Amino acid sequence: MSARNTPPAAGPIRPFEFPAVTEQLLGNGMEVRLVSAVPLPVVTAMVVLRAGETASPAGREGLAVLAGDALEGGTTRLSSRRLARALEDIGASFGAATGWDSTTVAVSCMAEHLPDAMPLLAEMVRSPAFEDGEFERYRAQRLATAAQRRMDPAALAADAHARFVFAEGGTYARPVGGTEASIGGIAVGDARDFVAGRYGPSEAALVMVGDVEEREALAAAEAGFGDWDRVAALPADPVASPGQRERVVHVVHRAESVQSRIRVGHVGVPRSVEDYFALIVLNLVLGGSFSSRLNLNLRERHGFTYGVRSSFAPRRGPGPFAVSTAVENAVTGAAIGEIFREIEGLVEEGPTRDEVEAATSYLAGVFPLRLETTGQIASRIAGMTVYDLPDDYYRSYRDRVRGVTAAHAARAARHHIRPGELCTVVVGNAEEVVPQLEGLGIGPVTVHEEAVTPAAR
Repeated sequence: MSARNTPPAAGPIRPFEFPAVTEQLLGNGMEVRLVSAVPLPVVTAMVVLRAGETASPAGREGLAVLAGDALEGGTTRLSSRRLARALEDIGASFGAATGWDSTTVAVSCMAEHLPDAMPLLAEMVRSPAFEDGEFERYRAQRLATAAQRRMDPAALAADAHARFVFAEGGTYARPVGGTEASIGGIAVGDARDFVAGRYGPSEAALVMVGDVEEREALAAAEAGFGDWDRVAALPADPVASPGQRERVVHVVHRAESVQSRIRVGHVGVPRSVEDYFALIVLNLVLGGSFSSRLNLNLRERHGFTYGVRSSFAPRRGPGPFAVSTAVENAVTGAAIGEIFREIEGLVEEGPTRDEVEAATSYLAGVFPLRLETTGQIASRIAGMTVYDLPDDYYRSYRDRVRGVTAAHAARAARHHIRPGELCTVVVGNAEEVVPQLEGLGIGPVTVHEEAVTPAAR
């Protein structure tokens, strides 16, 4: 065999050290986390607010996401156009994102413009205008997104799976951005009240990463947020009870579908789970990589699909564990049967040592590639803040990943994957797929019309 047909052996993992994080508190209790001397002439300043979607009140689901979107719509001093021009004048980019557990608001610019960027960031967080016309524009965008989800088979499968996996009325039993019904009931006054009650220094942190001296960074933080004295309410604990404790199958009927969108899973784990590192290694073996067991089976061996993946979505509460893929109607039953076989086999026997070593090497190897920009580093530090991770979490990340053994991963599989509780959702043509599903014997099959609502349980 010629040398060109023999791939080179993998070399040793290159050393990498997560940058040191300096922590300070402003007088009002707002936490400041700083990474300075990054070898890039830019800086990212990110406000992390413990005001995610779990804080939205009942009947106003999607409010936290909508309020976060609308922060770009101007402040009490600057209209949306003037705000955009001010950011453009200093070459700054802006972004706001809201998930289940937090809202982050960030600006990135050349380090020399930080004194100009920080007041704009502070204004967006502390005094958003929520002008009626601008707010309605963002609300219309959210309504359009919710309507689009009803027409997209993949989103429809994800949303239906969440409804059936979690108990009715649970925090995670709906899309993070709300539904058309809940968004339609949100008024501009709701957003103002939400920000007034949930955005405050005691439940916020400021992360700064980039080419900035500690003294200069703290001065900018003090100038922008030092006199912020609003008291913010603590978010309620999420409700994440399972919708069932036995195997069930739900089919969302779409007569015109030539493919089935498949979701298989159950309630997973919170981010605080003790064996988190063993779990991410285990998931990589099951369905978190191209060489995973599920992909090698369904794609490579059987040709059922272009791709299949598994994931745990840990949040402050237990998020979902799910396997997702799309296959032709004719092989829906066979594909689901293989998914069950792989899940059950992994729980019963655990992963092999070679599988675990390949997974840990991959995770350790790609880790530095996900920390190449100031924004990526800031996002990681934001996560440390939201989930109360230890200060050395990322500095010890690679060592902890590489410390996972096959025995650790096998134990995580037994503890966190429950084959007897798998909830299966199929979005597809019920006439074609129901007989296949009934033949599998994986639980009672219930057929729903395309518009699945909580009442359809």
